[in-house]
Amino acid sequence: MSLPEIASREEWRRARQELLVKEKAATRARDALNAERRRLPMVEADTEYVFEGGDGKATLLDLFEGRQQLVVYHFMFPPEWEAGCRSCSAFLDQVGHLAHLHARGTTFAAVSRTPYTRILPFKARMGWTLPWYSSYGNDFNVDFEATLTHEGELVERPGVSCFLRDRDRVFHTYSTYERGLDGLGSTTSFLDLTALGRQEEWEEPKGRASAFGAPAGSERIRYHDEYEE
Repeated sequence: MSLPEIASREEWRRARQELLVKEKAATRARDALNAERRRLPMVEADTEYVFEGGDGKATLLDLFEGRQQLVVYHFMFPPEWEAGCRSCSAFLDQVGHLAHLHARGTTFAAVSRTPYTRILPFKARMGWTLPWYSSYGNDFNVDFEATLTHEGELVERPGVSCFLRDRDRVFHTYSTYERGLDGLGSTTSFLDLTALGRQEEWEEPKGRASAFGAPAGSERIRYHDEYEE
């Protein structure tokens, strides 16, 4: 196994400072990229998908749970599998408490192609409480390119799709797949994918910090049991 070189504390400090300059540049570049993502146009998602979840049948609008934004994790679990994808399961294991997303008017949910009767026992086995819906029988995963056709066969890939609601109209704002999921899992990482972002005053483009009345600013962060819906 190759290990880092051994250095004195002062040598380490100098090297760390040099790296810090690059880290700050990467942070500024990431902020600029996030702002460019928020400037993407959006496409109306007007297909009448029917999902199945814990409360029975649901539309795409229902998945928002009344909030302004929806982040969907495309969980690889096709109908022919007996259990969900191990990598997707590891991804969901790292997702934090959803109250912090909810406080920013954003709902997180998983969607898989397998029937809900298979989702339910696997979800219980994993100990997850987050919303998870079946898209069995509809083209949701295909339409949002999480299920592809390769040599006549359907092929799954993990992904995240973001949606924005304007009253009863739903719009698709962003999707990313596979390596695009690297580093996701935290509240801010999911918000950075959305059209409204973290909803803080410093973000570009301006005018979205208070969109739809969502709370904005780090000073609004609470313990997860202190938020009010």
